[in-house]
Formats: sequence, structure tokens, C-alpha cells
Amino acid sequence: MLILKNARLVDAQGEKEGSILIEDGRIKLITSLKGYEDTETLDLEGLTVMPAFCDTHAHFRDPGMTYKEDLETGSRAALAGGFTTVNLMGNTKPIVDSKEVHDDIIKRARELKLIDIHQVMAVTKGFNDKDLIDFENLPEGLKCLSDDGTGILSNLTMYRALEKAKEKGLTIMVHAEDPDISPFDYRAAEDLITVRDVYLSGHLDARVHMSHVSTRGSMEAIIEGKKRGFPVTCEVTPQHLNMWDDDYRINPPIRKKEDVDFLVHAIKTGYVDSLGTDHAPHSEEDKKKGSPGMIALESAFSLCYTKLVEEHQLSLSQLSSFMSQGGLRVLGVENRGLIKDGYEAHLVVVDTNKEYIFSEDHIHSKSKNSPFIGKKLKGQVLMTIVGDKVLFRRDK
Repeated sequence: MLILKNARLVDAQGEKEGSILIEDGRIKLITSLKGYEDTETLDLEGLTVMPAFCDTHAHFRDPGMTYKEDLETGSRAALAGGFTTVNLMGNTKPIVDSKEVHDDIIKRARELKLIDIHQVMAVTKGFNDKDLIDFENLPEGLKCLSDDGTGILSNLTMYRALEKAKEKGLTIMVHAEDPDISPFDYRAAEDLITVRDVYLSGHLDARVHMSHVSTRGSMEAIIEGKKRGFPVTCEVTPQHLNMWDDDYRINPPIRKKEDVDFLVHAIKTGYVDSLGTDHAPHSEEDKKKGSPGMIALESAFSLCYTKLVEEHQLSLSQLSSFMSQGGLRVLGVENRGLIKDGYEAHLVVVDTNKEYIFSEDHIHSKSKNSPFIGKKLKGQVLMTIVGDKVLFRRDK
């Protein structure tokens, strides 16, 4: 058992009163500590406890590229950022297009006993944009499919994939990019695929999740689909909220300030479902060769708190919805993401007053490819708790 006392308690439903007793891995709100004198207690005066965060989009490079990241280092980076639920993309080596590859990743992740890893499977074999994976031999518990990194260009392939996904109760996560257009018009490359897949979501009543949305045009299409009742959800990355007119190479690329402002507006008005960090580790050598992407797990909370709460006056409750409950809903995870009796104790302790310079000392990933090193941020993760165990505690 573990007790968390004297903290401000905030989740997507608002502020809660009392202390948290964690018993058998579950939350119980208590108003008195009488009778618990011998229970291990953390005095968190001046700090805030929130549900631990959920990342709907990350890359741990395992299998096949473990010189960049692996399941353990990625999990420890997640814990350092306050994340206990992470959804991994399937563009590994080999690509996760079979039950065997998927199940091996999940087995090894569970053996680590660190975070709850969800593994996405490919939509097409080898990301070939044509041949669908074997929908009759899917892993138990699979929730999402994606050809992330390449996307699905063929209209017919996407149509058939959504029919199959709907039949199996799955969500297709969309990497919205037309590779034929992206070399000369990145904006149109994202917007065209977004409009197509929002339409197909409504037309087929099939669940679609738009990954790493970066343009105003794409977000407007998603909002229109939501208003029409289409089963479409979406995510935004911390980097697309904090960078504009920048030449740091990620995919989708950094956009204009008007795009950033509209993404913030969409979060404030409740149209963005989740945070996807698009944590994309690369070695220094690969980054010099132009590999797109950046690590993002360790800096995500501070970037979002600084941008959304400090600069744009989102409430901490709204931030919790964006960073925790929303993503868990996308992934179909129940009984987690709120500070509520009976819910799983996946919790993060943050200091919302802490100002610091983000540095390599804060990075637990194998890779250091972050453009935010040296940036002054506000709000810092101090502890990440799963069950009654403190799996991360900041010591510097």
C-alpha cells in the first residue's frame, strides 16, 4: 500500500479532495489518514498529482534498429516523461505485419514490468499499399492498425482496409501523406489524405484516428467530420505546438504559426482527442544524414504545460484530458486515466511551478535528437507511479 497526501489532485473531471490510498494497484480517495499510520506515505505538499500520461504514437525502434532505442530504454524515457501507456508504431525491421512479430514485442514488453505498451500492426504487408495483412489471424487484444511512415495512397486499399477493420472492431491510424505530392507541396500532401479518410470514416462508419495532425486545413476537415458524427479521432504532437517556420526535419514538417494557433484552438475547444509524441529516436549519424524525427517523451509534459497552460490558459484539467484520458479512450483502455475510486493507479507527480532548462541530463532515451535542448520550460515531472511502486523519481 502507498498513500499520497497533501497534493493537489487534478484529472479530466476537475480537482479532487483528499489523499490517495493505493491498495492492490487501485486508487481509493480517503479524507482521513487515521488507521494508516504504518502505511508508506509520500508527503507531496506543493505538488500536483495527475493521471499518468498516454502517448498514442511513438517509435521504440525495436526490433531491428535498437542502436537508436529499444523497449527498455524507450519505456524508461516514457516513465521519465510521466507516461505509463504508450502505443508503438509498426515501422520496425521487420515491419509488424504478422501476429508473430507483434506478439514477440508484447511479450518482451510485459517482461520488463515498466509501462503498458500497445503495439500497432500494419495495414498492408510490408507497407506495400496493396496487399492487406491477414485479418483472420490477428493478435488477441489488438486495437489499432497503421502503415505509419508511408501511409496508404491507394483509395481502394484504404476502402477495403476500413471495411475489414470495422468488421474486426479495429481503428486505423492514418499517416496522412501523399508521397507523390509531398516533394513539392507538403501541405496539400497531408490535407488531401486527411479529407479522403475523414470522408471514408463517415461513409463506412469505420473508426479512423488521424495521426500527428499539423495543418489548419487537416484539422478543419477533422472538426467537420466530428460535427457530422463520424467516428474520427485525432492527435497532435508537442513539437507541432511549439515550433513554426523552422527547418528542423520531422515528418510531418514544421508548419506556420497560423497552423500552430489553430491546433491550440482545437485543443482548447475539445476537438483534439489525444497527445501523440511521435517520439522518434535517431543516432547522431542518422540525423546528420537527414532522418526525420525527434525524441519527445521526456519533454512532452513541460512543452505542453508551458504552451497550453501558461501561454494559452488551458486549465490543468483540460491538459489532463488531452494527455491522459483522451488517449486511453482512443486505445480502448478502461478504468485508467482518472483519479477515481477503483481505477488503476497510474499516476504522475508534477511541479507546475518548476522552471528549468531542458538538457541532455533529462534524457533517458538512447538518442539525444531534440531541438528543445537548451530551452527554458515550466512544469516538470518528478515521479511516475504504477500500482504502489514509484517507477521513476527525479533526482536532479
